[in-house]
Amino acid sequence: MEASEKPQLPLEPDSPIGAVRAIGDRLVIDSLTVHDERAAALVRERQEAGQEPARTVTDAIEIGARVLDREDTAAEVDWVRAELERAQSGFERRGAELSERLATGIEKGNDALTQQISDAFGADRNDSVQSQIRAIVSEATEAQKLELTRMLSSEDGSNPLSAVQSRLAKAILESEERHRHEMARLRESHTGESRAMQAQVAELKENLARLLDKQGADQVLAEAEEAGTRKGRSFEERVHAAIERIAVTRGDCAHPVGDVPGAGGSKKGDSLVELGAGEGSSLGRIVFEIKDSQLNKPKAWAEMNGALEARNADYAILVVAGDDAIPTGNVEEMLEYQGNKLVVAVDPDQPNGRALELAYRYASLRVRASREVAAGVDGASVLAAVAEARDVIAGFRTVKSALTSATNNVARARTGVETIEPALIDSLDRIEGAIADGDERKAR
Repeated sequence: MEASEKPQLPLEPDSPIGAVRAIGDRLVIDSLTVHDERAAALVRERQEAGQEPARTVTDAIEIGARVLDREDTAAEVDWVRAELERAQSGFERRGAELSERLATGIEKGNDALTQQISDAFGADRNDSVQSQIRAIVSEATEAQKLELTRMLSSEDGSNPLSAVQSRLAKAILESEERHRHEMARLRESHTGESRAMQAQVAELKENLARLLDKQGADQVLAEAEEAGTRKGRSFEERVHAAIERIAVTRGDCAHPVGDVPGAGGSKKGDSLVELGAGEGSSLGRIVFEIKDSQLNKPKAWAEMNGALEARNADYAILVVAGDDAIPTGNVEEMLEYQGNKLVVAVDPDQPNGRALELAYRYASLRVRASREVAAGVDGASVLAAVAEARDVIAGFRTVKSALTSATNNVARARTGVETIEPALIDSLDRIEGAIADGDERKAR
């Protein structure tokens, strides 16, 4: 500091911590050492921020003087002295020299400076520097948030996301356009397939209608295939062997399950067919309940429902030994009940005739069509064809009844059936081929 020509107070002799002189409106501090961690840290922090240490100490003294002048100086000084005396016991552990200085060299000016620095810069004061910094940072952060929100919500070029939004919107529109084109192409494809299926259904309907006009068809359908009678084998074994031959030619798997417990330990159900299991995963299940004695309707339904549950099957067929074994109670052969049951009578000695094969194929179509619709594939045409087949198969009973009293027309009926039968089988083959094509398209 600059020299003064005014009379000066004499320096304190041999002061271990320095000297302080009041000269007019100025303070002259000579070799004064302040042992305060917070004050030292504050001077260093402000020096790193670009403020001179002398300026910081000057500000602290000026602020402290104003505070002491505004408050009860005596009470504050006593409180500070008491606090320093309590802190002195802790400082003694740091060394004998520091304890001696704190015990004998703290003067009133040093007390006031220490108290002012503590009051002015304490973090617990609302007007402290730390509190002011927090307030400034909070205000600046809030202003930045508002500015960022305004910038990101604007629709002009100042929004840095505008280009990304434009590209994203364009990509979404292009994707929607491609999707519309693809859906249109698929609709056209499905329309063509539906028309082809409808043509096949119309042809099948025509062939089946011609079949209904011919008497004597039942005799041809009931003719046994040249497999011979299985001597020494039960009716159940012979029927299962016939079912297995049909399954092998169609890529299905047939299992004899009469002695194998099913769900809940039940042994209901004698033969189980897994559709498509011979070439891949199963597409559905048909269970056959085989009886060589006549049941009443409640008992027959209990057997088929129990077989459906025990074998987790989709369709049940009750195979009985001849017309005399058809269940009592107005139960008719080859008439579908409840959408998942069918009764068919076969020759007890040679069950591998057309009646069993037609019942097998019809049940297979019903299960496959239901699975196609459940999987979301357009199976309307397949379902329509199945409905037509169901109506025609129902006519099987009429044909069979007429044959009983029309022995004179057997030869003519045989000739007609021999002509129509290949067409009927061909129509069923085409329906099954259409379903297989749908399975391949779905797999791809």
